[in-house]
Amino acid sequence: MLFAGLPQGAVPKLERPGPLRERVYEALLELITIRALRPGQHLVESELAGQLGVSRQPVREALQRLNTEGWVDLRPAQGAFVHEPTEEEADQLLSVRTLLEAEAGRLAAAHADADGVAALEELCDRGEAAVAEDDVDLAVALNAEFHAKVMELAKNVVLSALAAQVGRRVRWYYTPVARRRGKQSWTEHRELIAAIATHDEQRATEIMRAHTEHTRRTYHEREKG
Repeated sequence: MLFAGLPQGAVPKLERPGPLRERVYEALLELITIRALRPGQHLVESELAGQLGVSRQPVREALQRLNTEGWVDLRPAQGAFVHEPTEEEADQLLSVRTLLEAEAGRLAAAHADADGVAALEELCDRGEAAVAEDDVDLAVALNAEFHAKVMELAKNVVLSALAAQVGRRVRWYYTPVARRRGKQSWTEHRELIAAIATHDEQRATEIMRAHTEHTRRTYHEREKG
């Protein structure tokens, strides 16, 4: 079974009416992002259609789109498979992420107000609680939300748009190392909040750069630990 081991109800039945093709695409992309559909896994159209409660046509269209975007590999005479990222692909994306996030940290320190800092602190509280409860999926989601909030506080729409383009893949790469990063990741988030709260742009840049580099190194070391 494609979704063996997932909690009951984790795979959504897609509601009608609506842009069904887009809903199927989003559902499959989310399942790939959280690694419910694992890298290298064979994706059978009929099984996906049955799990999602739709016909095969929107599934086929979604798989073609995911192939174009690099999430799925369509192999002649074999079918569709979740893409298996190479170490080079991961390194390139996570390196770009470091550049974007470091600048976001600097701009957040320049522009954030007390409400923005409070929002970061609240997310950090929730993230630490998720780690304490070993809720990896929630910790990953809150990590993404925390970084998105920093990007919002940076108040640069171009930077935010660029970050959004890589955000989903960052989650994809972060998920397998989230437990290993664990509490340390949120300790680094606390340090970043302190720098943003005091409007220390240089410190915020340094902390965010080091923070994202830690994630990149942990990803590459994940098979060794």
